[in-house]
Amino acid sequence: MARDYAKTRKTGSRAPARRQAPQQRREGSAGSARDSRPGRGWRNYFAGLLSGVFLSFLLYLGTMPPADGPAPAATPEAAATASVPAEPPKPRFDFYTMLPQQTIDGPVEPAEVASPPPGAAQETYLLQAGSFRQREDADRRRAELLLLGLEPKVEETDSDNGRWFRVYLGPFDSHGQMTRARSLTAAQDIDTLLLKRGSP
Repeated sequence: MARDYAKTRKTGSRAPARRQAPQQRREGSAGSARDSRPGRGWRNYFAGLLSGVFLSFLLYLGTMPPADGPAPAATPEAAATASVPAEPPKPRFDFYTMLPQQTIDGPVEPAEVASPPPGAAQETYLLQAGSFRQREDADRRRAELLLLGLEPKVEETDSDNGRWFRVYLGPFDSHGQMTRARSLTAAQDIDTLLLKRGSP
């Protein structure tokens, strides 16, 4: 029986089986070329690595000791007290009631203030605002103190160390006047030295 090959080509039938074998070999070789691409090897490597890490983590979780046990169920009363913060205790001041009840045993006499004898010398306060080798330096310090509203004096002294010019403030009759002058000089970064002298 004879076949009409022209008819089979028009209808779209396949070629004979012997021609299909070389095409299948070509497709097979193309598929093996796809499998040997370098990107696919790296993908497989990282997939295996991630699988190993995951399995190691699961193994670690399996070796952990069990928890102490389930937490006890909270009662509604305990939950209500836990949500409200406790007020700190109020301080007690008992000394208001205790002090009026205290008494001192024995008579209390006023302290005697010793007054100086009339002929004794009273002490006066002086402030030394500087000691300088040069007269110009002492006059400069005196001018600074005059601008503060104080009354400085410059005294010249001769000693074993040579000639010195000392700037003094005072004499002050009361401790309050001396304190006021000292606070004014301290505000201007002028160091002072407190001296006590007996007045004749």
